[in-house]
Amino acid sequence: MPLPFDIASLLGKRNAPLIGLDISASGVKLVELSKDASDTITLERCAIETLPRGAVVDGNIENIDQVTEAIRRVCKKSGTRARLAALGLPPAAVITKKIILPAGLSEEELEIQVETEANQYIPFALDEVSLDFDVIGAVPNSPEDVEVLLAASRKEKVEDRVAVGEGAGLKAVVMDIDSYAARAAIERLNALTPEGGQNRIIALFQIGAQITHVSILLNGQVLYEREQPFGGNQLTQEIVRTYGLSQDEAETKKKTGDLPEDYETSLLEPFLENAALEVTRAIQFFFTSTPYTRVDQIFLAGGCAAIPGLVETVAARTEVNTSVVSPFKGMQLGAGVREKQLRTDAPAYLVACGLALRRFDK
Repeated sequence: MPLPFDIASLLGKRNAPLIGLDISASGVKLVELSKDASDTITLERCAIETLPRGAVVDGNIENIDQVTEAIRRVCKKSGTRARLAALGLPPAAVITKKIILPAGLSEEELEIQVETEANQYIPFALDEVSLDFDVIGAVPNSPEDVEVLLAASRKEKVEDRVAVGEGAGLKAVVMDIDSYAARAAIERLNALTPEGGQNRIIALFQIGAQITHVSILLNGQVLYEREQPFGGNQLTQEIVRTYGLSQDEAETKKKTGDLPEDYETSLLEPFLENAALEVTRAIQFFFTSTPYTRVDQIFLAGGCAAIPGLVETVAARTEVNTSVVSPFKGMQLGAGVREKQLRTDAPAYLVACGLALRRFDK
């Protein structure tokens, strides 16, 4: 998304400190990475700060002050001194479209062509949107054309995120899409596998508080993508209703497992079965709507991914190799990172990690 300042001049050199800041309904996640001369990445800092219920709803920032304060707290908690940030927008807030344009156009000519094409696909006046594009590359079998990815979002969606960052003393220099950031983190992990993960069909399930985002990928390309109205909040609400706890108490006890003896059989097991059913259903939709008939690997991400028993339940139902995403695999850990806590929280950092990787864009 174009922002009201020059990204390149702010970053100066490509290794200027940059934090990835993921703002979701459940909280704010921060990741800061660095890279040495041998291209080894170090996780310098990470932190999570919860948000009050209703501060962010359906990806929209409903309470600017509460989100700004949470960003201040997460920066302080992490110990970061970086003041440049990469933020993400929820996929539902962004319209993306691949278009074909003639090769060899200047930047100015490309902008004019993109705006002309955008009028066909964006149901808003162009002065109401932030518009950006990226040249993907030559069109196969048509060297005189290039494929261009067009992205547009309502200006207020972008401006709200810029505003909460600025209110906390940060400057937003990158505005990405959450699902694209997650895919960037997954592609790095896939590259660590034998043969660079080539020709493996990967299904990524990001299970958030209210929404599960599904992305199915092959060699870095998206084969299938959708959102399903399922998330960890369903389990939290059952805990609230069954045991008469407040929302905050239920969230805390859900993570610690400090609940009555019948919790596992009465609430947790039905939730795990529902989650596995949602995963199975999404994969079946993928099979019926594409030419593909297999999935080689399921990755679970988001705050719910680490719930005990989820991996095993999904693997048993789908009969597909299933694991919890560890976005920092293959990275060094900085002195300020608590490894024990990271093992629990790692899957929730997937989007923030992908955003933080933007520091190394060429």
